[in-house]
Amino acid sequence: MNEEPLVIERSPDRVVARLNRPDKRNAIDREIIDVLHALCEELETEPRILILTGVDGVFAAGADITQLRARRAEDARRGINATAFVRIHELPMPVIAAIDGYALGGGAELAYAADIRIATPTLKIGNPETGLGIMAAAGGTWRLREIVGDGLASEMLLTGRLLTADEALRAGLVSSIHAADELLVAAHAIADRIAANDPLATQHTKRAMRAPRETHPGIDGDLQAELFESPEKMRRMTEFLERRGRR
Repeated sequence: MNEEPLVIERSPDRVVARLNRPDKRNAIDREIIDVLHALCEELETEPRILILTGVDGVFAAGADITQLRARRAEDARRGINATAFVRIHELPMPVIAAIDGYALGGGAELAYAADIRIATPTLKIGNPETGLGIMAAAGGTWRLREIVGDGLASEMLLTGRLLTADEALRAGLVSSIHAADELLVAAHAIADRIAANDPLATQHTKRAMRAPRETHPGIDGDLQAELFESPEKMRRMTEFLERRGRR
């Protein structure tokens, strides 16, 4: 068995990264965070779609409690997990989280950082941090609100409520549910659809979606201006018109 904490499979248009600590239910420790930073550096230089998933029927059942218990105030201010998850969220190409089973605490916050989340029927997702005397400080308090709205996010964060697969689907936290043996197939199908599009147009769309509200519509115009002058736009539109017998 591969003993790497993050098993990475690379292809020309995508990377699959599997959290691989089955004996710890894929709990996110400092070693995984360090490898995620290295992977982000790679994908920032050579943009590709990223699929995040886990092994043994679990996405990530939280952050490593042994390490969390040892952390002190200065560790909190450094944002050890938060900085990695922000970096994942800001990758140039889309990130897909394929979630099987538990995604709790830091595992949930890693999933929140993805652009697209899909899951299996066994999904249990949420943030029980306050029951352990801490808070969801790696994106949960703000990113979850952006995804599901203030009311549900407040209930989840303040009570520790976990959502089932059906509840997460209704809330828009995940976009589809798949059998466990079809989860990666579905994630790759989404990646295929993304990869069929113009990479620069995809990257600019993601950049615009991540931009603050006050920067719109200016940023949309600036990014569209670059695309309007791109050879790929001319090639794709010309092919589209030719297929329909137009010039």
